Amino acid sequence: MSVTALSEAGGRIDGMSDLRDPAPYDALLLLSFGGPEGPDDVVPFLANVTRGRGIPEERLKEVGKHYFLFGGVSPINAQNRALLDALRKDFADHGLDLPVYWGNRNWAPYLTDVLREMTADGHRRIAVLATSAYASYSGCRQYRENLAESLSALEAEGLDVPRVDKLRHYFNHPGFVGPMADGVLASLADLPQDVRAGAHIAFTTHSIPTSAADASGPVEAHGEGGAYVAEHLDVARLIIEAVRAETGVEHPWQLVYQSRSGAPHIPWLEPDICDHLETLHGEGVPAVVMAPIGFVSDHMEVLYDLDTEATAKAAELGLPVRRSATVGDDPRFAAAVRDLVLERAASERGRAVERCALGSLGPSHDLCPVGCCPARAPKPAAAGADSPYA
Repeated sequence: MSVTALSEAGGRIDGMSDLRDPAPYDALLLLSFGGPEGPDDVVPFLANVTRGRGIPEERLKEVGKHYFLFGGVSPINAQNRALLDALRKDFADHGLDLPVYWGNRNWAPYLTDVLREMTADGHRRIAVLATSAYASYSGCRQYRENLAESLSALEAEGLDVPRVDKLRHYFNHPGFVGPMADGVLASLADLPQDVRAGAHIAFTTHSIPTSAADASGPVEAHGEGGAYVAEHLDVARLIIEAVRAETGVEHPWQLVYQSRSGAPHIPWLEPDICDHLETLHGEGVPAVVMAPIGFVSDHMEVLYDLDTEATAKAAELGLPVRRSATVGDDPRFAAAVRDLVLERAASERGRAVERCALGSLGPSHDLCPVGCCPARAPKPAAAGADSPYA
């Protein structure tokens, strides 16, 4: 599929008037990670992220140095507000009467508070969009565990808890892939002409423990890298093909990793982006485009790990490098979210719906099956086949 086709796709259900009904859903919840919005927020935010691990405050201050470099402000909350506005505009422009709320796992607005507000507003069936496009414990099941924890808290308060349904993984939806392909094209065009054709594409995503990667996705997808690696590779191939169709050049590429945060003795996915840049430089590669396909927006791990750390490494090597854009609040992504809501709503009403997906893996499941992205210590998780809140 060409870049033009990728960019214009999305919102596939829009022309099908009988499928514009969001019922049974009466609200959409944008569910994200959250981040600090000032210096005083950094340590409490990191304490929330690492809750239960017994990490001392001095260590949290050290971990938080990336945030302090940027005034203690993560860009993620502002980006979620922009996406919230884009979703509301797209829904209104297309006659979709569905209120959109926003809640975070680790900072205000907190998930439990937002679900309490939604319950008080009378919402009984909530579709949930997580700002993580791929299968993994931290990118899917942990969000589902947080939903279960919040629903349990509301239940303990005597509230009649709503049903929540997490929308499927959207890594291969054209409204997600198309903007990223355009971003790679723009970055290539921004390189000096004499190095452009020989540029390598480094597709980046968050490194996770290899054990978590191997167990990601449904049981049948488990194995070396599991669904997590397979899904990223599929997206990378789609973008490379889209770029080739547009430019006539098939650029060399590799999936690499960033933002490792675990203990040194635990194996994590490699190679790291900075190590990869050193390798490419040693091989005489003339330029590199870093394409953060694993991230929905330009949050701190993109801002620091790529724009600051990896870019400094490239400058040290004398290697021309560009970083392509994430999807953010692109209107095509907002249209894709509308598409995901309406297809799921139609399916819940018993309609047969052709689900929009590119690549070789096809559309993801609606309902996470038992054994999908398991945690080391099992906890209740909502919005799955094993949910206590069906």
